[in-house]
Amino acid sequence: MNLFFYIISVILLLNAFFAVVTVFWSKREVSRIWAWLVVLLFVPVFGFVIYWFTGRRISDKKIFDFTSQEIVGREQIRDNQKYYNHHLKLDENATMLSKLFASNSGAILTYGNDLDTFFDGQDFFDDLFLEIEKAQDHIHLAFFSIFDDPTGNKLIDLLTKKAQAGVEVRVIYDAYGSHGTHRRMYRRLQQAGGIIYPFLTRRFQLLALRINFRFHRKVVVIDGKVGYIGGFNVGDQYLGKSKKFGNWRDSQLKIVGDAVLSLQSRFFIDWNATAKEDDKLSFLADYFPATQVNGIHPIQIVSSGPESLVDQIKQGYLKMISLATKTITIQTPYLIPDQPIFENLLIALAAGVKVDVFIPNRPDHPFVYRATQYYAQELIQAGAHVYRYDNGFLHSKLLMIDDEIISIGSANMDIRSFELSFEANAFIYSAKFANKIKNQITKDVSQSKLLSQEDFDGQGVWMTVLQKFSRLLSPIL
Repeated sequence: MNLFFYIISVILLLNAFFAVVTVFWSKREVSRIWAWLVVLLFVPVFGFVIYWFTGRRISDKKIFDFTSQEIVGREQIRDNQKYYNHHLKLDENATMLSKLFASNSGAILTYGNDLDTFFDGQDFFDDLFLEIEKAQDHIHLAFFSIFDDPTGNKLIDLLTKKAQAGVEVRVIYDAYGSHGTHRRMYRRLQQAGGIIYPFLTRRFQLLALRINFRFHRKVVVIDGKVGYIGGFNVGDQYLGKSKKFGNWRDSQLKIVGDAVLSLQSRFFIDWNATAKEDDKLSFLADYFPATQVNGIHPIQIVSSGPESLVDQIKQGYLKMISLATKTITIQTPYLIPDQPIFENLLIALAAGVKVDVFIPNRPDHPFVYRATQYYAQELIQAGAHVYRYDNGFLHSKLLMIDDEIISIGSANMDIRSFELSFEANAFIYSAKFANKIKNQITKDVSQSKLLSQEDFDGQGVWMTVLQKFSRLLSPIL
């Protein structure tokens, strides 16, 4: 018996020692350090298994693969803006935000853009497949999830047809987000000349398995002229065919104009950091054509990821919230703001800004949803209007302030998107476009329940404890 307690004591002491060493080995925010210490200390031994899949940092080599990439096409994009710079000016708030992005990420403000939006999966895929059919030179796709189901196979069949016709086809996907590499599904496309890569893979995948540092971007570029960015992935569930989720409500942009070249530049970096040397891309005029679009919507494409010490999209969110004087509208499936975002929302509410937040009515990740409920309750108590979207699953990632500046992309309002995932958003400076978004928001309100404190008061002690516990783990969810 004494030997048993001795062994257990040694294991716990070693567990505590390695927990401290492991967590403090790399740079982390204080909140993340304490969250991981809680896991490693209170879940001995098995906590390290959790850490192996969810806590390890991205390797220095992979970071170098990104930071060493040339930003291809930047001069072409700038040249295209010379005409507009003499004719169009942003208001003061938009100018401040655009300068922030120019500084923290090198994002170029593009003026000549036409926009369309899709909130329904069927409309989005119908339009995407139609544009792919019309492609003449190249098709570049990057998605978090491409599922091996009828919708995913329909996309691959269409891409295979275009590759057989001589169109260049390149695809990046996240193996974790797609629930596997799906080699059989991609084989026909590869045989037709298409090139497909799972994002930042290694030969020994067991060593590379991790939940964090996922490729969460959703970017499509067709012939350098048409681009898509937003929240939709590729699969049946995004058409509302999943029994678990039902109707799928998302937000996707279609861009025609100079911002497409910014999407192309982003794709080049991701591709060249992932592909083998023989498959890397270099500048060609056909990839970055001079645009002839008399668009009216100024746009910046902003990306962020763990390869940078600066959280570019998060900084943009913070700046938008701080600039708001009238309204802030947030749609997110995961409401887990870090302390700066949360405090700025509370400041905005205290200053009389109307804050509307839309969250889903069901979880796709249990702990994440309970943390979302915790923060929803906190915001309600501070005076925010929190709507639970009841017409299916809300996956939209949208932030709009004062009906003038809008962000749509892949980044959720959560710590994972801010720090742990590779994200891309479009920031649009257009009151006219905001009116279109407002119309959809009005429809969303009619399909949502406005939550109150009473909705949480009757939920029971166990649910309250679970929400508070999930909030404690929010830095690592």
